[in-house]
Amino acid sequence: MRDRSLPASPNWYCSRCSDVSRGGLLGVGAKNVICLLDVSASTCRVTGELVGHKDLVSGVSFCQHEAQSHICVSSSTDGSVRFWDSDKRMLIREHAAHQNPVSAVHWSPVDKNLVVSGDEKGIVVCHWYNTGDTSSFFPEPRTIFCLSCSPHTWNCVAVGYKDGMIVLIDVSKKGEVMHRLRGHDDEIHSLSWSPVASEDVFYSRPEDGEAEEKGCYLASGSKDQTVRIWSTARGKGVTTLKLPYLKRRGSVVDPGVKERLWLNVHWPKGRVTQLVSSCFSGELMMWDLAKSGKQRWTLFGTSSEGQNHSRIVFNTSSFQLPDGKELLISTSMDREIKCWDLASLDCCWTLPTLGGFVYALSFSPVGSGCLALGVGDNMIRVWNTLTTQNRYDTRSFWQGIKSKVTALAWHPTKEGSLSFGTDDGKVGIYDVFSNKPPQISSSYHRKTVYTLAWGPPVPPMSFGAAGGKPSYSLYSCAGEGVILQHDPSKLSGDASDIDRLIRDTNNIKHKLSPHTDLSWKPDGKVVAVGNEDGCIDVYQAPSLKLLCSIQQHHKIINSLRWHHDHSCAPERHSLLASGSSNATVFVHDLHSVIENPPESPVVLTEPYRRLSGHTAKITGMSWSPHHDARLVTVSYDGTAQVWDVLEEAAVSNYRGHVGYLLSVDWSPVDPDVIWTGGKDFTVQEWNVSKQEFTKPPKGERLRSFKTICRVSPLREKDGGSEGEDEDQHQAEEEEQEDDRRSIVSRSERRGCYRREVYNQSLYLNLLKKKKPRSMLPLSTSMDHRPKEELLQDCITLASVRHTPAGCVPGQGDHIHLGLFTDRAALHRMFQAEEEGHVEAGHFDSVVYLRLWSGDLEGALQLATEKGELNDHLLSIAPMAGFGVWSRTVEAFVKQLCLQEQYLKAASHLLSINKLYEAVDLLRSHKLYREAIALVKARLPADEPVLKELYTCWAATLEKDGHFSAAAKCYLAAGASFDAAKVVSRKNDVLSLSTAAGLARISGEVDLAQSLALRCAKHLAAAQDWVGAQEVLSSQDSLLVHRLHLCVAELLTVTLLHSDVVSTHSWASPSECRVDLLDRIRDVWQEQFSHSLISAGLDRVGGLLQELKCVESPAPTANVPLGQILLYSSLHLTRAVLSWLLDDDDQLMKDLWQTLVWLKDGGHLDVLAELCRMLFPNGTSDFSDVGSKKHSKTLHLSEEAKAAAGSLQALVCYHRLYEFWWKNSASSQEIHNGLSCPEDEAEDRVMNGGPSREKLHPATGRLDILDFDASLLLSEPHAACQASQRAVKEVQEHLNNMVLQHSQGQGGQLDAGENSEGQETLLTLSTKMSSCQKELAELPDTIKVQLPTKH
Repeated sequence: MRDRSLPASPNWYCSRCSDVSRGGLLGVGAKNVICLLDVSASTCRVTGELVGHKDLVSGVSFCQHEAQSHICVSSSTDGSVRFWDSDKRMLIREHAAHQNPVSAVHWSPVDKNLVVSGDEKGIVVCHWYNTGDTSSFFPEPRTIFCLSCSPHTWNCVAVGYKDGMIVLIDVSKKGEVMHRLRGHDDEIHSLSWSPVASEDVFYSRPEDGEAEEKGCYLASGSKDQTVRIWSTARGKGVTTLKLPYLKRRGSVVDPGVKERLWLNVHWPKGRVTQLVSSCFSGELMMWDLAKSGKQRWTLFGTSSEGQNHSRIVFNTSSFQLPDGKELLISTSMDREIKCWDLASLDCCWTLPTLGGFVYALSFSPVGSGCLALGVGDNMIRVWNTLTTQNRYDTRSFWQGIKSKVTALAWHPTKEGSLSFGTDDGKVGIYDVFSNKPPQISSSYHRKTVYTLAWGPPVPPMSFGAAGGKPSYSLYSCAGEGVILQHDPSKLSGDASDIDRLIRDTNNIKHKLSPHTDLSWKPDGKVVAVGNEDGCIDVYQAPSLKLLCSIQQHHKIINSLRWHHDHSCAPERHSLLASGSSNATVFVHDLHSVIENPPESPVVLTEPYRRLSGHTAKITGMSWSPHHDARLVTVSYDGTAQVWDVLEEAAVSNYRGHVGYLLSVDWSPVDPDVIWTGGKDFTVQEWNVSKQEFTKPPKGERLRSFKTICRVSPLREKDGGSEGEDEDQHQAEEEEQEDDRRSIVSRSERRGCYRREVYNQSLYLNLLKKKKPRSMLPLSTSMDHRPKEELLQDCITLASVRHTPAGCVPGQGDHIHLGLFTDRAALHRMFQAEEEGHVEAGHFDSVVYLRLWSGDLEGALQLATEKGELNDHLLSIAPMAGFGVWSRTVEAFVKQLCLQEQYLKAASHLLSINKLYEAVDLLRSHKLYREAIALVKARLPADEPVLKELYTCWAATLEKDGHFSAAAKCYLAAGASFDAAKVVSRKNDVLSLSTAAGLARISGEVDLAQSLALRCAKHLAAAQDWVGAQEVLSSQDSLLVHRLHLCVAELLTVTLLHSDVVSTHSWASPSECRVDLLDRIRDVWQEQFSHSLISAGLDRVGGLLQELKCVESPAPTANVPLGQILLYSSLHLTRAVLSWLLDDDDQLMKDLWQTLVWLKDGGHLDVLAELCRMLFPNGTSDFSDVGSKKHSKTLHLSEEAKAAAGSLQALVCYHRLYEFWWKNSASSQEIHNGLSCPEDEAEDRVMNGGPSREKLHPATGRLDILDFDASLLLSEPHAACQASQRAVKEVQEHLNNMVLQHSQGQGGQLDAGENSEGQETLLTLSTKMSSCQKELAELPDTIKVQLPTKH
């Protein structure tokens, strides 16, 4: 499936992370996979991967037995040991015997079924391949760095530890220790056995008194810069080889400077006297163990320059070709795998590897076959893919980058000019044919650069193009949504934002959507810009006039590509392919838009072609330069898909990657070859015609792929986490290797801190009584021994100072003498004292001892690990350098956060110029006030984080009920609407008034009106009429509500005669003795003449329509009188406005509704008073309405006449009632203006009594009435009332029957009662039906006019 591939970089700092099988198959642990490479030919070839580990692979070993040479074993820091079939690329078995990260594994060269592994806690496990059994041993409580099985004795295993100890164990005797080999002072990096099972090569005669034992030699490499040869028979060292200080890069390695070193040793088969080892700077050397003298080594690769590794080597392994040629494979920190000829010591071939995600692939349009790779290991690779001598001829560029390379673009015409963009927003240009550092643009993006493109210059850079300006500009698009135009001839100048030109050209006032991608058409006429909202805008150069907007995607645009403009039909030149975060690829035909630009932008909603098949987001695409409308796309589903665009058909699907893909490009020389790169740190070359599948996977394989992707977080286009844990981890290793296995977890630090706080609190009460703890307790205790021993110390010290003695001052029984001898003895004493303090838990004392001895960095590191940092240590941290001080401040910040001292922690972050981190720290702990003060003091006023802080603080304050403070935050953030809303939440008069004023000032007119009206209603309900009018007066649009409140005030003050909070002078009862309608018109004329009368009838009509929109509920008896008057005044206001408009019909209806509210509410005395106020003359003819001042003749419709008749009847009814009781001899108490005699009087008049006479009950005398009572005499009305009364009687009978039935015992009646009940029920039902029928036949106008009391 693959032709060539650049694999992921081998893992660092592992003793055996690569191994070669007998057949020449190399297995290399890279991240959490094992890459398989065929190294048996003249060049190497990647054949596949073994995928399954959940964490870093720490060891790989092949079985060296011929029948099982295809079986290999791997270990991982996830604690598992796995057996693989490398031919079938499948897992055979997994062992989980370890509970800790496994650091080393080896397959026994003697026993084909035995595999031995060791973990960081010192556990050694034997795995038996044939049975699947395991057995565990614990020979030493130390951290295992490496182990190696003897090639001569199956049960002998050598184990190397972190502290320099080497132990030989017998696995057949439950891990019994055979020998402990002491001599190294630091980590054991590698162990290698002699290929000969004899020790006669270097040492043939046993020492006196020693019996001759059979054994073999063991070589070990350590961080102490020595290689030692050990006799396993005697358990002693035979030879010590000191690494030479070689010249490197024109200088000599300084022995006094601690170099980064990984000392790997390898004893090739058949070469008994030759040993291969690594050196300081990536050199490999062959030691001649049989040779004497100082220089016993020979360097590899001395025949020509550039053959050696440039950084330290981690692993070496050798094998023999069928022709007898011996080869050595080495892996290094320089991310290269090299093959060496052991006979000539020359490099046969070099395979570059990649240490990060492959973000960008791009073939040079000028240099044929020149492929540029943008990788997440902070380097650019340029690969000459057409060379015949070296199939992996690559050059690496790293100067000036210092961040992940996320975008690349070759210059269209200038050979070797390569632009790049990085994760930290940097844009630069490299000349790949020179060794000069790159040119870096002075304009940085704030987020990751995702796209680079060369195109024609646009204003302002295009001005003066004829005067020597470049014909191409460099465009960059980054995560903040901005596209910058850079001048490649003057990158030191400021780049221009094309959004400004887009706004000016297209007269755009709104905010543009953040840009996510751009692509210039090859002829430079138009540019396509993808946006975050899924829209694609196509602009015409150079003015960037918007031609069309493509609105088909609904998610962020990730990739745009124009079809090439050669070797195809002209109509294909305008095809634009687009991919977004959904799985569908759209192809758009923009030929007509480009050739015939429209006057106004066109919106396209349907694609030319739709390519469906991917199951995850699209990340990249490329048109074939050899075909007509053939496209390849890559996706998060882990595959690359080739499409026939015209047919909308899937052609081929490539599934060779592990994880999602990020980049793709079509070979410019071979129409059948495509190159892809992705998350698995690899670049792969593959043939379209050789693929097994045609469409992306679905179902089970897709689910397994998603499981693989969950091992590390996925990278999102908008700047999500990237998941390059291995790469970041290894970068940290380069900075501080010594501490990589002594990391203390946060929980441990927190536990240590809390323990110290607890211990300190116990001593607070006794602090004044106890002496301070000694810094040197061990040596101090030695001064409290018997007198004889103290005197003997004097003799011993004199002997040490004048004549060398056998004792060693500063350690053991003479630890206290270290204070009186040389510095070396003092340091030994300090070391012993430190161990004692550590056992006692007094880590602060250890810190000060290291500080006194000059190990400032070590002191700070220990204080960091134990949570013992303080202001004093932080103040002296700069003495160790800026890097140490910066790391110490960050650690102290974490410690302060655990102690909940957030303000202090933020202040320390400011000291290392981490302003944004300090703000985030304060915000995360809800210290918004301090965070805002910090931002306003240190950052520009338009900083976006300031608005975010105000908004977050406002939300918190609003949640806690602090509405006024929340409103201030919203105002500061520019959210005036939210500020007014939050103030109004209190819903009292003051809050509503303030919110209304706030909304009015901020220009929120609708909200201001709503809030002012709510406030006025509250004030009116509290009888504060002056305050209500003042609130409404601030809003000119609320005039109709002011009119309504004016009428309500007149009614309330006149009718209720109750105490009010505040009222106007014109509403006093003394001035309200004229006709009410006239009074209302006069008050309006006086108070609102400028706003109302001068506006004309159109304005009055608008006010009436606005008032009709006010909700008025149905009247009920449960509504308070004050509220009833408010609703009644609403209809009276409508009546007066209708009067002004000469709308007679609406006038009558609203006057009737004004009185109905009081009638239905049961307030008949108020109703009678209102009738007198509306009709003071008691007129019985409503053809003329109003007083002499404003009288007019009405022209009414039938419906309005019915309302007028009802009004007349109601007024006459109350006039008749007054005359009836006016001269009554007997004083009766009348409640609410009405009593029982009302019905009697009504019946007498309605049944044909005298019409123009006044009846006196005391005298029985009828006088002439001063009004026409015949209005109450009407046969249709009488019939209607009779029917209504009959209905009421039937309902009462039915209620009585139900009540009697429920009171009967058991709900049963006797036979007689039951029979009568049935007759009565039938009779009542018949009567009810008859009455309802009569009512239905009556006109609606008669029903409306009825003024009867309910």
